[in-house]
Amino acid sequence: MDVRVRYAPSPTGNQHIGSVRTALFNYLFARGQGGTFILRLEDTDRTRYSDAYVKNLYDTFEWLGFKWAEGPDVGGPVGPYIQSERFDLYRKYAEELVAKGRAYYCFCDEERVAKMHTDAEEEDSSSGEAQASYGYDRRCRSIDPAEARRRAEAGEAHVIRLKIPLEGSTKFRDILLGEIEWKNEDVSPDPVLLKSDGFPTYHLANVVDDHLMGITHVLRAQEWIPSAPLHMIMYDAFGWKAPELCHLPMVLGDDGHKLSKRHGATAVDEFRKKGYLPEALINYVAMLGASYEDGRDLYSLGDLASLFRLEKINKAPAVFDYQKLEWYNGQYIRMKDDRTLLALVKPFLDEAGLAKKDEAFLLAAMPLVKERLHFLSDAPAMMRYLYEDPALPAKEDFIPKKLDAARAAELLAAAAAFLPKCDFSDIEAAENAFRAEAERIGAKFGDLMMPIRVAVTGSRVSPPLFESIALIGTEISVRRLEAARKLFG
Repeated sequence: MDVRVRYAPSPTGNQHIGSVRTALFNYLFARGQGGTFILRLEDTDRTRYSDAYVKNLYDTFEWLGFKWAEGPDVGGPVGPYIQSERFDLYRKYAEELVAKGRAYYCFCDEERVAKMHTDAEEEDSSSGEAQASYGYDRRCRSIDPAEARRRAEAGEAHVIRLKIPLEGSTKFRDILLGEIEWKNEDVSPDPVLLKSDGFPTYHLANVVDDHLMGITHVLRAQEWIPSAPLHMIMYDAFGWKAPELCHLPMVLGDDGHKLSKRHGATAVDEFRKKGYLPEALINYVAMLGASYEDGRDLYSLGDLASLFRLEKINKAPAVFDYQKLEWYNGQYIRMKDDRTLLALVKPFLDEAGLAKKDEAFLLAAMPLVKERLHFLSDAPAMMRYLYEDPALPAKEDFIPKKLDAARAAELLAAAAAFLPKCDFSDIEAAENAFRAEAERIGAKFGDLMMPIRVAVTGSRVSPPLFESIALIGTEISVRRLEAARKLFG
């Protein structure tokens, strides 16, 4: 079988973790099977549509580095299918169902339908019962088809509704969940397929496009399960073979609820702005609810595709672990060479006003921070001491354990006097010289280093000290030591 899958977002919001996982699983499945991954914009909801959301979609794909493989002009420049450019096609197929007796013209105006829903809600409220939704009462279903066509052709406003069977049930098989059966009486009663303005509803456009595009497998979130029986009824009405379905488990926060803003970042843009790498996000998201046989943690996109299997998707919801994602991000940051890492952190340095040093200086700084970066956005705060004198901490921060303020002041003075005598172009030699100096003045090497570190970098925990001094320069380092010494009077 030539596997063909699609990612079909509605451009009514920015791309988030859940949608990226759906797209990624489709991509991995297609690539692993030598199939085709299609992008389709389901932009029929014009009330919430925005060009900004379309741009966000394209930007997200470009940043993550995986792309659809086919567009309307097969063999030419690839581009997504766009439903709003295919309205004539949807009308044709809606009319086909009317001709087959599987759909009908409905002339009820929006006011009547809205009142019907309101009345039903009030009735349920007074009886103490509740329904998840309120459907149409099928009033126009009994209109003689010839009369209905005459009225429609005369220009009377109408929609086209699908005839849902009044009895029985609809069954379908889910690759992950097995056989599912849905009573037809629980399917939305005679849903609209084509609106009065000629716009198709999601259900019509979805089924028609999946058929015409030869989609073999539909991988989508489990929240779409209630739509599946409706779609199966439509496939049967057209006489088409339905694609195989695989409804993916939800992504939850650590509190067991659906992942949302209250748990932290969920939009891909937020992760990007925070300084996550696309490789880290892809690697971690690919692990959400799926397992890979060789037990590694780090996988390239190609590795993931070759190992991805639908039967390895877990049925249970996946829990999004921000700490685990942070770990992945740190791993991928440390895999970057210095020049690549500089290119990645430079936008964050620019934003903080810290990229005005020459490239050689910035390149030399990368090894100092690489091992400590969790996010690219950490770089400005971590590197600021290389640009400007850090604020002097409290005196207590300079005092090594088991020593007093007087001894800390002596160590700072000794360091300021000795530091200009060292050649920091040879880090090992400089360290050996300071070890010898510590022994000469009767101090432990660590006790001598701590106040120097705080004075030079502004923190007890910092990038490598001797390499920092080499980059900052002896003169500036001595000035900082002397300023710290003055804190002690």
